[in-house]
Amino acid sequence: MSERAAGAGPDILAELTAVLEQRKAAGDPSSSYVAQLHHKGLDAILKKVGEECTETVMAAKDAQHSGDNGGLIYETADLWFHTLVLLSHRGEDYRAVLAELARRFNLSGLAEKAARNGEAAE
Repeated sequence: MSERAAGAGPDILAELTAVLEQRKAAGDPSSSYVAQLHHKGLDAILKKVGEECTETVMAAKDAQHSGDNGGLIYETADLWFHTLVLLSHRGEDYRAVLAELARRFNLSGLAEKAARNGEAAE
């Protein structure tokens, strides 16, 4: 693991978010991949998120058989990246997701799921 990766956390998300917003604001699809995705619109971004999700699932299955999580980490990074582009496209960023995770932190997963489904928690 690199030094940057060893110390990575929400700071890297903030840095990445700033870069994503700069490239989104540039608006020139020939200037960056991110600007190109934004220019193509929501459906193109959703397609990319779906592709990355499938690749992540496949990498997890490969990791289960090989014992090597490298591909899983790589594909998860791709999935997170494209999800961050999606959030940016919708005017949100990682902080909204972190806030939602914090909201759920002390909730029982079963109780939270039941509340969403209008059921009584046991």
